[in-house]
Amino acid sequence: MHILLIHQAFAALDEPGGTRHHELSRYLAAQGNRVTIIASPVSYLTGDSKIHETRTDLFDGGGRVTVLRVYTYTALHRSFIHRMFSFLSFMVSSFIKGLEVKHIDLVWGTSPPIFQGLSAWLLARMKRVPFLFEVRDLWPSFAVQVGVLRQPLLIRLSEWLETFLYRHADTVMVNSPGFIPHIESRGANKVVLVPNGTDPRMFDPSADGAEFRNKHNLGDKFVVLYAGAHGMSNDLGILLASAKALDHRKDIIFLLLGDGKEKPSLIDQAKKLNLSNVLFLPPLEKNRMSHAFAGVDACTAILKPIPLYATVYPNKVFDYMAAGKPVILAIDGVIRQVVEEAQAGIFALPGYPAALVEAVLTLAGDPQKAHRMGQNGRRYVEAHFDRAKIAADLISIMEQMTR
Repeated sequence: MHILLIHQAFAALDEPGGTRHHELSRYLAAQGNRVTIIASPVSYLTGDSKIHETRTDLFDGGGRVTVLRVYTYTALHRSFIHRMFSFLSFMVSSFIKGLEVKHIDLVWGTSPPIFQGLSAWLLARMKRVPFLFEVRDLWPSFAVQVGVLRQPLLIRLSEWLETFLYRHADTVMVNSPGFIPHIESRGANKVVLVPNGTDPRMFDPSADGAEFRNKHNLGDKFVVLYAGAHGMSNDLGILLASAKALDHRKDIIFLLLGDGKEKPSLIDQAKKLNLSNVLFLPPLEKNRMSHAFAGVDACTAILKPIPLYATVYPNKVFDYMAAGKPVILAIDGVIRQVVEEAQAGIFALPGYPAALVEAVLTLAGDPQKAHRMGQNGRRYVEAHFDRAKIAADLISIMEQMTR
């Protein structure tokens, strides 16, 4: 098969950001398929420009992954209006570039941003091939609940586009079971689950973290890591409030590794709180994250306490588990079910710093329990959320669509 993926926020394994699509594409190519990805040269996580040139990775059996970077308005993080310009510019440029890609068997569109889904649908129809529409979060509903999208006309137009894409996709693919009722209620014809997961082979729970600890002067402190986007949805102010409550504990430190629109204000907030137990670190490429995980004692995932976030399967949680680290989970819903079934961490009620503090103290006070939870998580993702098995399921879905 030759698959065309339209994905503005695509990140390769040697770039910071979510790498679900690069990992899945590499598995597809390893089975002899071709994947052409049209992506932005602007990092969705950092806002920095990337290399614009074409990149192709070759695999045994004739498979290959080719990444084409197309023009995108660069001021992604400046404001909501600038963000919309970025989305719309990519929607147009990705469509034009997609017309040049020949001999396609399937077009794969992914949301968010939802506007690139329209490009993918139109390319699929013009090339007379199946359209696979992937939903990675319930936009625009998430944006409305968070308060990012407020203008009534824009909300109505976005909801119309969402419903249009659900109804006109040959198959709608979701990365969390929590999304399925919402999507089916809006008229999707066929919905399949290809969940977020992880590649356990990228992480070694027994790795020595001394290098990372020495580099950041962590000594023998109990280190709690947050890794990922620093955006409005991530509620990292709660993490800073928790750090403030634990400022007297000189043996505990919080690391915030990543980037995003809210990072400058978070750094400013930490300074105003005079926090001595918080360290901000720049984002790392995915293939270097194992070094960071090796040097910490626990990892946390956190989102704002809004109802729709109970539907998500955050990728970072599966990576934390694969690295053998206990999870402090300040997200309710379907991902809580995973962590609790795996006995891989502690749930902390979202929006409450005291709950996060209690979870940190529990793990810091019982290293054996923390280690046991980490090992439980590793075993669980190996059995249920291994990216190789997930990719095999995706290949099966695509083959059915192209028969």
